[in-house]
Amino acid sequence: MSYHVNDKGYYGQFGGAFIPEMLYPNIEELRQQYLKIMSESDFKAEFDQLLKHYVGRPTPLYFAKRFSEKYKTKIYFKREDLCHTGAHKVNNTIGQILMAKRLGKTRIIAETGAGQHGVATATVCALAGLECIVYMGEIDIARQAPNVARMKMLGAEVRPATSGSKTLKDATNEAIRDWINNPENTHYIIGSAVGPHPYPDMVSRFQSVVSDEIKWQLNAVEGTSSPDYVVACVGGGSNAAGAYYHFLDDERVGLIAVEAAGKGVDTGQSAATSILGKEGIIHGSKTLLMQTKDGQITEPYSISAGLDYPGVGPMHAHLYTTKRAQFIPVTDDEAMTAGLTLSQLEGIIPAIETAHAFAIFETKTFNPDDIVVVCLSGRGDKDLNTYIDYFKL
Repeated sequence: MSYHVNDKGYYGQFGGAFIPEMLYPNIEELRQQYLKIMSESDFKAEFDQLLKHYVGRPTPLYFAKRFSEKYKTKIYFKREDLCHTGAHKVNNTIGQILMAKRLGKTRIIAETGAGQHGVATATVCALAGLECIVYMGEIDIARQAPNVARMKMLGAEVRPATSGSKTLKDATNEAIRDWINNPENTHYIIGSAVGPHPYPDMVSRFQSVVSDEIKWQLNAVEGTSSPDYVVACVGGGSNAAGAYYHFLDDERVGLIAVEAAGKGVDTGQSAATSILGKEGIIHGSKTLLMQTKDGQITEPYSISAGLDYPGVGPMHAHLYTTKRAQFIPVTDDEAMTAGLTLSQLEGIIPAIETAHAFAIFETKTFNPDDIVVVCLSGRGDKDLNTYIDYFKL
């Protein structure tokens, strides 16, 4: 069994493109062109050059000595927090802005939850000189004020989503509406491994630079290109898709996906999609999503603005149902405590999304000689106010 997308745009039973007729030309143009454009030598050269000289890749694979001693196993951090803009999101936006230019698009739209994808999109639009509109839930605008300011400084227009839970799901809805109304000149840069085909695959391919680097970096220090485990937080799932990509079909490598349990899986205030979700369609893709018995989408909750999505990318839905990946729910309290532990043991303040991944070491035990790579997907500057309020700092 392969865990990569097939030629119909499916990961097992999940994926596809369930879209309004008005969007068909946009999606079809992208589907026909994306692999061809990505394989062109001048595209590759420009993408690699920007990743190196603008984003700052390769990011370090850091052996966390004190963290490893505490949890009695070998733990490496893939330092995506050191990318320009402070998260892995920019890997994908660099790729998609180059794609948009080659497709002749002059206007860019995006959705964002925690604001990291919005910042990364605004950044590449400034770089390319293209108009940028970012949709963001009204609640997320309030709790991610530093990122909103960064987007505006970069020249983007931030439009609030005021319907529903006023978070990521609603921002995505608004972005899709915009795209339907502006199909000719607009490219929608989706920030996660979600949405209609080819987005989950395209985003995963742009993010796969993460696992590609892990392989050769680990080989240099450990003499093997395969860790025993790769750990990543999952909302929609772009950092996880990138960290897993080159290990998907290597079943010697255990994949661990960490979801936001919010106040607890059974409290009604959670975003643990794998446990709480059922098969359904959201934002153009068949996947697992949280919904009521009559199919209405359940409002997700997490203290982290980037993980409170009611669905999960189709790759991750497939990894969950085939048991290729282990999905572990982590509560707000566990994630916040892990963020503080990481800060004080290693001098690295993680994004709250990322802190969820580090919380598993409190409950899951590894062998002393296991090599565990954690995707440290984002830095915590944007979350300082939440940390301050939580810990009364």
